[in-house]
Amino acid sequence: MLLFLIRHGDPDYAHDALTPLGQKQAEAVAKRLAVYGLDEVYTSSLGRARLTAQPTCDLLHLEPHLCDWAIEDIAWKYTTVTLPNGHVTWSFFTDEYRRLFNLPEVLALGRKWYESPLFANNKFKEGIEKVQQDVDAFMLSLGYRHESERGVYIPENPGKNRVALFSHQGFGILFLSLLLDIPYPLFSSHFDISHSGMSVIEFSVNGEGLVIPKCLQLSNDSHIYKEGLPTRYQNFIPI
Repeated sequence: MLLFLIRHGDPDYAHDALTPLGQKQAEAVAKRLAVYGLDEVYTSSLGRARLTAQPTCDLLHLEPHLCDWAIEDIAWKYTTVTLPNGHVTWSFFTDEYRRLFNLPEVLALGRKWYESPLFANNKFKEGIEKVQQDVDAFMLSLGYRHESERGVYIPENPGKNRVALFSHQGFGILFLSLLLDIPYPLFSSHFDISHSGMSVIEFSVNGEGLVIPKCLQLSNDSHIYKEGLPTRYQNFIPI
């Protein structure tokens, strides 16, 4: 199976919608996915994700499955931090938390990194455990049972070959870290996903009958380039 994770296009956050550029990005994603083909489309139930998924659904004649568990608000609730000035932002946006996330004593805890006393006042533990359950339930619905202690998936009844999930930056980073069994501090401080960026994860069964998912592409934006749209990371770094 190939799982495509797509972040929504350039957003109009005030109206939970897309800007004109975001709409063009969504149409570019649809053309790209039409080449690959899809069996199912899942999307966060928030407007900006649904609007990004819609051109793909229209082009491939698929009905989107709305996922309340994939909305940005959930990741926001558990992985944001409050700065001294009262401003709330993503933990991975701050120099302080990126430093804490990469401390040897935090990394030594592995998947239990959130048990560090450094994060006693955060909601990281609660959030990781909740979202892990949601991610595991989603993968089980696709036929793959997660055994997180071993970092593998057991193919029980896989029935879909190509599946797309349209979501958000903060949630997408959390989703990928849990899906791939990469501790969130490492993933969130070293990787990111941009507007309409497409990540491709392969689920192939090895000789032991197990699946260790592999990220083939992360936040790829070749569809934007092909359509002649500006390839600017988060709209401020020309590439």
